[in-house]
Amino acid sequence: MESTPKKAPRSKFPALLVVALALVALVFVIWRVDSAPSTNDAYASADTIDVVPEVSGRIVELAVTDNQAVKQGDLLFRIDPRPYEANLAKAEASLAALDKQIMLTQRSVDAQQFGADSVNATVEKARAAAKQATDTLRRTEPLLKEGFVSAEDVDRARTAQRAAEADLNAVLLQAQSAASAVSGVDALVAQRAAVEADIALTKLHLEMATVRAPFDGRVISLKTSVGQFASAMRPIFTLIDTRHWYVIANFRETDLKNIRSGTPATIRLMSDSGKTFEGKVDSIGYGVLPDDGGLVLGGLPKVSRSINWVRVAQRFPVKIMVDKPDPEMFRIGASAVANLEPQ
Repeated sequence: MESTPKKAPRSKFPALLVVALALVALVFVIWRVDSAPSTNDAYASADTIDVVPEVSGRIVELAVTDNQAVKQGDLLFRIDPRPYEANLAKAEASLAALDKQIMLTQRSVDAQQFGADSVNATVEKARAAAKQATDTLRRTEPLLKEGFVSAEDVDRARTAQRAAEADLNAVLLQAQSAASAVSGVDALVAQRAAVEADIALTKLHLEMATVRAPFDGRVISLKTSVGQFASAMRPIFTLIDTRHWYVIANFRETDLKNIRSGTPATIRLMSDSGKTFEGKVDSIGYGVLPDDGGLVLGGLPKVSRSINWVRVAQRFPVKIMVDKPDPEMFRIGASAVANLEPQ
């Protein structure tokens, strides 16, 4: 009777290898999860501005519709320019009239200046005559005692000296009057500068009546139409700056140690989760509103915790700038998923 051969014992090496590989994979997954934070608590966002007119007036042209994309320099709306055109025409007419008045006044001033120069020459002549009369009197008076001149000669010298002084005072008054008349054109020149400033301001207001897009963007919250009276500094609609899109991703505070500015990120939007976008961390938030009713600071974002009956890690917003965003997919508030590369 033949005996059956015994089966060789199976090696345990393959099983141990599988277990080892599983442990390595588990360690890798744990490391990956710990060093490469990920969150689905994220949303797309972009900077916005309120489009406000800087002058008041009735809207006569509205060149955009709600949710329309615009390019930098595109016409948004136009305010009735007629009041500002009228103000400009009035100011320019005032300037023309003032220039004519200045021209006529300048002619008069030139004549007055000529008269003033003549009076100044007369003043010098009168001053010389008064000096001569005074010198003559000073020489004549001592001669009376010596008998070389008569008292009548001395009286005539005194009369001549007084007359010369009177003539000098008279021409000095004429010179002062002529000088004051010459300075009268300065006020008109100063008034012209004020009118020119008014013209410049009116031209600026007329330019502001036409409002154009300051950058590439998209119009939202448009709730007005042609004929509406627009008040200066009151918003007409909002304009999204579509040149730069970013994602606000709320990460647990325990993940922040692995996040820093410049960390590469992968972004997916809920509207099309099969498409990914690359980005980089721009900044990490340093303040959120607490849930326990503690100190509240205006302007801080509020990030709700997922469970409020268990002490869980707070979440802080991380701003991720998106490279080459799809303008048709990105919308403010769109749900997103953010995955950061391990650091």
